[in-house]
Amino acid sequence: MIEKKKLIPKQENAILVGLVQKDQLETQVKEYMDELAFLAETAGAIEQKRFIQKLQHPDTRTFVGKGKLEEIKNYILLKGNIGLVIFDDELTGSQIQNIEKELGVKTIDRSDLILDIFATRAKTAQAKTQVELAQYQYLLPRLKGMWKHLERQGGGVGTRGPGETEIETDRRLVKDKISLFCKRLAEIDKQAFTQRKDRGEFIRVALVGYTNVGKSTLMTLLSKSEVFAENKLFATLDTTTRKVVFEQTPFLLSDTVGFIRKLPHHLVESFKSTLDEVREADILLHIVDISHPQYEDQYRIVNETLQELSSLDKPTLTIFNKMDQYEKQTFDEWLEEDVKQNIITELKDNWKHITGGNCVFISATERTNIEELRKAIIYKVRELYRIRYPYKAEFFY
Repeated sequence: MIEKKKLIPKQENAILVGLVQKDQLETQVKEYMDELAFLAETAGAIEQKRFIQKLQHPDTRTFVGKGKLEEIKNYILLKGNIGLVIFDDELTGSQIQNIEKELGVKTIDRSDLILDIFATRAKTAQAKTQVELAQYQYLLPRLKGMWKHLERQGGGVGTRGPGETEIETDRRLVKDKISLFCKRLAEIDKQAFTQRKDRGEFIRVALVGYTNVGKSTLMTLLSKSEVFAENKLFATLDTTTRKVVFEQTPFLLSDTVGFIRKLPHHLVESFKSTLDEVREADILLHIVDISHPQYEDQYRIVNETLQELSSLDKPTLTIFNKMDQYEKQTFDEWLEEDVKQNIITELKDNWKHITGGNCVFISATERTNIEELRKAIIYKVRELYRIRYPYKAEFFY
């Protein structure tokens, strides 16, 4: 079994490294690096410096070029207090081994960083099992480069085949662990499915969106129950479901794990059961942080993820949150009121066209336009009740 050690102790100084590859823009990579910095901060690391290099393809041996690696090494020697180097793209086991040998500092990639955050956020048995499964799936192809030893379980005579090397044994042990966690997860999923079936004929509404867009804050506001929320990525991994009643119209509202760009494939695979809340939902509330500089990109990434989950065609209401912050960032105090209104009207008209009129602009923290949001949700829920349960629909009016 892997020795459980946190990748990033609190307040560890880190260097961030990114690559501008062909068909990529520098501005795009800068956005990725900003997000990597936020991920590092969430995990407890302090960004000291960024290194970005332009290369057609990553170096097979050290990911970045020899000159850039030397530049990073010199900076580490100069500073003397750097304990971690984080790469924005996935590294192979041999690349990690080669980089650590050159720099003399612990090296991880974006996937490893996200897994570390998920490990600290997992609270329920399901989330913990999902994270452990993803960790072992990440580890398997990197065994040779990253780990020299795995704790033997069950040891003794007969546990090692004739001529079997240590790395082969480690690989077999990891595969056994993956199989064990898959079985355990299947059992948990079975129980969760039974619980979901027991929810009866209520219309099910799921909050979806990029991480840190305000889903949990909105969940608290709509369900009038406290849901954990903080200004960090992946504040919660576990799905929270509450029964909500608007104007005698009951429905189930679920908060789900936030999406993110470059989310490791094995992590998506491991969290499929959590994402079942999205797949099985009748209506989606897609929350967008309109104050974020790349909100359109985030909107696209969430839709691409929904497409992967075969859920993009579900009835969806797009909720543009943090309008108060958007206005603060967009307008200065000298701008005339009618000009502001024209800009906002143009913004709203544009998104109404894109979403087919299925959008609302709010501020969850300031409670702005919440009544319009409630009415939009009620309309969609009642519409579905009328279609699905026509014999019950009269009860909700």
